[in-house]
Amino acid sequence: MAELTQAAAVLSVNDLTPHVRQLVLLPTVQNIAFQPGQWVSLKLPVGAKPPLNRAYSMAAPGTRSGELTLIFDRVPGGMGSNYLYTLIAGDDTQLSGPYGNFTLPMPLNRELIMIARYTGLVPIRCMLKHLYAQRQTATILLIAVAPAEEELLFHQELLTLAVTHPGFRYLPLVAAGGEQQGVDLTLSMLRPLIDGMPKVIPMLCGTKGFVRPLRTCFVKAEYDRKEVKTETYD
Repeated sequence: MAELTQAAAVLSVNDLTPHVRQLVLLPTVQNIAFQPGQWVSLKLPVGAKPPLNRAYSMAAPGTRSGELTLIFDRVPGGMGSNYLYTLIAGDDTQLSGPYGNFTLPMPLNRELIMIARYTGLVPIRCMLKHLYAQRQTATILLIAVAPAEEELLFHQELLTLAVTHPGFRYLPLVAAGGEQQGVDLTLSMLRPLIDGMPKVIPMLCGTKGFVRPLRTCFVKAEYDRKEVKTETYD
């Protein structure tokens, strides 16, 4: 069966940080039922052979009225993100989906460790909102790495979550020195948490250069590769 590509109206545009923007879209043909962690493909009218397909994860669970909340950073020279930065409320775009297997494993019978670099936090934030809306009581640790303090996504929201839910721990890290520094900082926090400890459920999201060394750390701690759920966006 061919995928359904449909128009979606831009309901609102909001800057979350100096380099990250939120779009709220409403599909105009039918609502998209998705699991937290999944993404849609936007069909953008740019590039040498349009449409240019770009994947964006949902940042919030689905609603009865069908809104989709997408969040993305502006990539220098990036055709897709720079086009999306021109959209305003009342415009429309084309999309299809949902897609992806980076979804919550069930049951959550072990501690869940979620690690994200920058906008890799977007699908994880969707999962957290879903879990706590369902009154989930699992123990969760979130390590969130940003390139600058002002680029820590959802920072106040996550701090509030940590205060109101005793089973949730939030560890923000700033790696202004780039991706490798982010990997090094994260590994320094991660190794003591998993070496010789009971197994956890790992979920990792970010660029390949960030995710792969972290997955290797879990594998060296005797995790099967299939036990480590990953999502990369480059």
